[in-house]
Amino acid sequence: MINIIVGLGNPGDKYADTRHNVGAAFTVAVAKSFNIKIQPNKKYFGQLGKGRIGDHELSLLIPNTFMNESGKSVSAFLNFYRIDPSSMLVVHDDLDLPVGTARYKDGGGHGGHNGLRDIIACLGNENSFKRLRIGIDHPGDKKKVNKYVIQKGKKEEKIDRLQCIDKGLSVMEFLFQEDWNSALNKLNN
Repeated sequence: MINIIVGLGNPGDKYADTRHNVGAAFTVAVAKSFNIKIQPNKKYFGQLGKGRIGDHELSLLIPNTFMNESGKSVSAFLNFYRIDPSSMLVVHDDLDLPVGTARYKDGGGHGGHNGLRDIIACLGNENSFKRLRIGIDHPGDKKKVNKYVIQKGKKEEKIDRLQCIDKGLSVMEFLFQEDWNSALNKLNN
């Protein structure tokens, strides 16, 4: 069962609304949808919110570290509460998916994503956590990726990302019930 949602991004106003911060934006949207207050928390190097959705307790974590140090925040939280990584959903941007596409994934490698790479390394290669991958498209040239992910993109692209966040929110009930097939079907349609 999902007990914690981690939204990846980079800290600061400079990176707000960028492609790389779509995971953090999703987590903020969950907080708003379910009336969970997120506050700075130095102990976990991030922003933390705790609340209930029906009978389900949920923690929301947005690391305040830069993307490639996301594991510092995630491991501090999981280790303190002795939470098994398999009950965590990490929401992140994905260059391999078109803009406006969301895909759920259970476990796996980092796929070149530096935030996932650091989380896996900090958890001792534990990669059993779930992911919600939100497509940001690829710039077409590997050399342009670093600059591309920290840009906001065109207006249409931002609208597509917001619709994708809404699509992700619409499957939350299935994720809490561990109805992965329904979540996958709804995301893929």
